[in-house]
Amino acid sequence: MEARPKIIVVLGPTGGGKSEVAVALAERMGVAAGPVIGADSMQVYRHLDAGTAKPEAALRARVRHVGIDAVEPTEPFSVADWLAMAEAAVTEAAARGAVPVVAGGTHLYVRALLEGLMDGPGRDDGFRASLEPTAEPVLRERLAAVDPPAAARIERGDRRRLIRALEVHHVTGRPISDWQAEWSDAPRPYRFAATIIGIRWPVEAINGRINARVRAMFDDRPEHEGLVQETERLERCGLLGPQAREALGTKQCLAYLQHRGRVDSRDMLDGKIRSVDDAVERTKILTRRFAKQQRTWFKRFRGVRWVEGASAVSEALALLPPAPSGPA
Repeated sequence: MEARPKIIVVLGPTGGGKSEVAVALAERMGVAAGPVIGADSMQVYRHLDAGTAKPEAALRARVRHVGIDAVEPTEPFSVADWLAMAEAAVTEAAARGAVPVVAGGTHLYVRALLEGLMDGPGRDDGFRASLEPTAEPVLRERLAAVDPPAAARIERGDRRRLIRALEVHHVTGRPISDWQAEWSDAPRPYRFAATIIGIRWPVEAINGRINARVRAMFDDRPEHEGLVQETERLERCGLLGPQAREALGTKQCLAYLQHRGRVDSRDMLDGKIRSVDDAVERTKILTRRFAKQQRTWFKRFRGVRWVEGASAVSEALALLPPAPSGPA
């Protein structure tokens, strides 16, 4: 039987230091080093820099990264898109005997890589073709009639997922949300020989790190454009697509800019964000809430080897064998 490709996975809350651990682990692999595969639904977008906490340039210079700055922020991007990218990177690494490191805060991506996407019905090209002339609001209305949870979850502008959800219901008579719930509740064998390392922080400590990072996101310095300035520039240039504009922080900045009349946003945004401080505080709250959701996701992964956040790099390195020797 052919051996399964080896991968290393780094889990942890937002702001928990996953990027630093991932790069250190990749370097430890020495001559067998693979890329760091970013598993983050917003870091995949180019130009969204201030608010997405992409690995710093110094880290990315040390090890090749995949899945960072991969698509324009006007483009829709799905878990299936990311999975294809990640699988290609794993295959390329395995072909040269390398071990890639997967790290990022979108744990749905990580689970899809480890266990695969849900089993669903095949395509019905005739049905898809019949939907192509249909306007997106009508597609969403049709989906809401048969699968309200899916209609509420699918982002505006994502016609592909709307059509797929309608197709699944058409072919099977069951909502796609039911299929997804079954996939979520039924763990599957891992498809790779995975070493999974989790970074654990006390809640008060990670909340403090989140608060500090959010505050820094909004700071406008000569070497670092602040999030308000970045959001206003991208919106005026038409570079914020339906998914990218939902990024934590970006959405709150849009609400502030809309209130001040600095952008003519097409969104229905939070009318309570009337100042930069309001945007900062709202982003802090939502990011802490997101970190709590991530902690719930950790329970879905099996075989996690936990390290403490304050000493995560050294503890994670201690879990791996010494770096292989050989020519650089």
